[in-house]
Amino acid sequence: MRLPFRITVCGIEELAGHCDSGVSHVLSILDPGHPEPSAFGTFGEHVRLELRFNDIIDETHGMLLPSQMHVEQLLAFGRTLPAEQDAHLLVHCHAGISRSSASMALLLAQAVPELPAAQVFAEVLRIRPEIWPNLRILEIGGATLPRGGELISAAAAVYRRQLARRPELAELYRGYGRGREVQLAERPHMTEAKSC
Repeated sequence: MRLPFRITVCGIEELAGHCDSGVSHVLSILDPGHPEPSAFGTFGEHVRLELRFNDIIDETHGMLLPSQMHVEQLLAFGRTLPAEQDAHLLVHCHAGISRSSASMALLLAQAVPELPAAQVFAEVLRIRPEIWPNLRILEIGGATLPRGGELISAAAAVYRRQLARRPELAELYRGYGRGREVQLAERPHMTEAKSC
């Protein structure tokens, strides 16, 4: 399929490898208090939005939850992207797996509203196969767009796919306080379909 702009998803450690790739727009998602990545000094001219919140899906003491304001900012940033093939959007968080993949899914869902959520995530998986999208970002964004039930059902299919490949991720994400995502993966498909 033809996307409205070129997309890259990565983690902080991979940023330096993209300095010569013609990135025009950057969505940078960092933990509060984390220093700005030095790699941006080697990038060419680009437009950048920096958001700071932790990779959590429920209230956690001492951590900053993704909020409605954060999601509104990233969607507003997405609306500034030129609808041209030469635009190149790079979305990164710390590992390029969770916050960045959920944000990229929302940006694609907004840019191509006729694209089914399953295909939105198929594109993000094609770009970044190891994704595990942050459910909180999707819940807020899905209600804002609004494509809530569809996006959550598609995310559940992603979690299920990743757990089929790596079952140990279930305990890992439960340990991170993200058991709701694992529970979504374990629900029967029919239940998800009815919730759309």
